[in-house]
Amino acid sequence: MLVEETQAPEGAAEWVACLTYKSVATATPRASDIDLLASKARARNRSLDVTGMLLFEDGCFLQTLEGPPEAVGAVWSSIQRDERHDHIEVLSEHMAAARLFSDWNLLLEGRFADSGDNHAKTAKAPPAVAEHVTRLVELALNADDLALNTMMAGFSEQGWTSDAILTLLIEPAARALGDAWLDDQCSELDLTIGLSMLQMAGHAVRYIPSPQSIRNSCYRVLLATAPGEKHMLGTTLLADQFLAGGWQVDMAFPDSEEALTNQMNAQHPDAVDIGLSDAMPRQHAIDSLRETIEHSRLIVSEHPTVVSVGGRLFAEAAATALSVGADHARKGLAGTSVRLAELVRQSRAG
Repeated sequence: MLVEETQAPEGAAEWVACLTYKSVATATPRASDIDLLASKARARNRSLDVTGMLLFEDGCFLQTLEGPPEAVGAVWSSIQRDERHDHIEVLSEHMAAARLFSDWNLLLEGRFADSGDNHAKTAKAPPAVAEHVTRLVELALNADDLALNTMMAGFSEQGWTSDAILTLLIEPAARALGDAWLDDQCSELDLTIGLSMLQMAGHAVRYIPSPQSIRNSCYRVLLATAPGEKHMLGTTLLADQFLAGGWQVDMAFPDSEEALTNQMNAQHPDAVDIGLSDAMPRQHAIDSLRETIEHSRLIVSEHPTVVSVGGRLFAEAAATALSVGADHARKGLAGTSVRLAELVRQSRAG
């Protein structure tokens, strides 16, 4: 879907289009090349009221654009034609109630191989996001909640918003913890403690309340882990986001499919999000999750419910949602309440 085709929810004229993509550089740029690229992009973005961020590391770009849909669409068209990169992949595309990078025409962070370039060593260049993630994992494994809270407070003071912290820091840190366990670098207990620490840090993130039109909608959501899923990081952090959005929130950590479907039958939510682990891939869970969703739709057949799924499995392969029968697969936590509000509206209109 093109950004310019994305429609803001009714009554949300001030919302902005958000698009995040990754790509691979066709040639290895120097720090000065990236500076020049960013300088031109800032001037263009300023004229179009577009904000965002650009990350460059290990030959790859990650960029987020946000602003009026037509303006973001124009910038995106230009980016797609740029021959300095290829293998372009859209990671996220949605409407949002507020900007993540309202103070930045283009926030630039990067790490460059040409260490001889003095600019790459200047103190003015912010540290690579990867370094923040590494530090976050270290603190989580050490169960250093004081340092984690201090770190989160520091990011907030620097202007990082809730979605930026979740997308660029907490979710990558969760996957890094999973990789550490898979590589036998930590125990299952270490992994559990680490995810618990990330959960506590995530609850310290401040959310911007949704517009009044959304807060008055009184939608009800059931946030649940997949039956038997031990990791609940994403599910618990989503609760903060939905509450800030004015939703009525119920939570479930069922140990069986029957327990989940019974709760859905009792509550008749407008939407349900079923979360797998944010740390582990969980490919083996696809078949059982498909059966759970099929049975849940039978339970709530008289009250259509939007079904969303999430977790590392879907963050790395969103198309997997089609194979389990879900209406939506979140590639991350950011913007989930907004997207599900759109889907609930569509289901009611239909």
